[in-house]
This record gives sequence, C-alpha cells and structure tokens, in this order.
Amino acid sequence: VQLQASGGGLVQAGGSLRLSCAASGLNVRWFSVAWFRQSPGKERDFVADISGSGGRTFYADSVKGRFTISRDNAKNTVSLQMSTLEPEDTAVYYCAARYAPWGASYSDTDDYPYRGQGTQVTVSS
Repeated sequence: VQLQASGGGLVQAGGSLRLSCAASGLNVRWFSVAWFRQSPGKERDFVADISGSGGRTFYADSVKGRFTISRDNAKNTVSLQMSTLEPEDTAVYYCAARYAPWGASYSDTDDYPYRGQGTQVTVSS
C-alpha cells in the first residue's frame, strides 16, 4: 500500500492550493481517507476525512468552510481543496487511510494504519 501526497507549495494569504493523495494497493472507495497536518514543534492535527462507501465528509473547525475534501474513485485519489489560506495553515500535510467500508469517520492519526509522506504547504502573510 502506498499513499503519495502532492500539490503543496508556497502561496500568499488568501490564496488557494489543491492537494492530492494518490493511492496504490488499496481502493479508496472502501477506505476512510484523511488529511492531517503538522507544524514544527506541534502535534499532528486532523484536518478532514472522507468516509468509505458513502463518502461523508468531516472537517476540523479551523478549516470548515475553507477546505473541501473529495474522492475520485476512477483515479483512486483523494483531494483537499484549500481556499482562503491563512499563515496558520502552514504545515506539512499528510494523507492517511484505513479500511472502513461501513462508512465511519475517524479523526485520530492512530486510527489510520496507512500513512503517506507529507507535502509542505507554506502560506505567507
């Protein structure tokens, strides 16, 4: 199983970025896939997830209304559209997955056995 996050970069405050998590060795349709982020000296925080099967979405309060998580079953990818970015959004963003065809959502990084390498997002003020 591999999860490859991409799409990070440097953007000014108020701008947008779209992150992508490409999965191999698993079918995202049946997995809960989440995005987490980690800033230097801080713990890894939950950002958003999309449940397996029905694709329900759940967001951290800090990104609600600004970020949108979505899934493309044909491409086997999960994306995170980030808008109205703030300097506080600066972090390394990681995607993670766990088998969950029953449609549950999870917000703890320990709930996800499959984790990809991160992609850096830097928002300048």
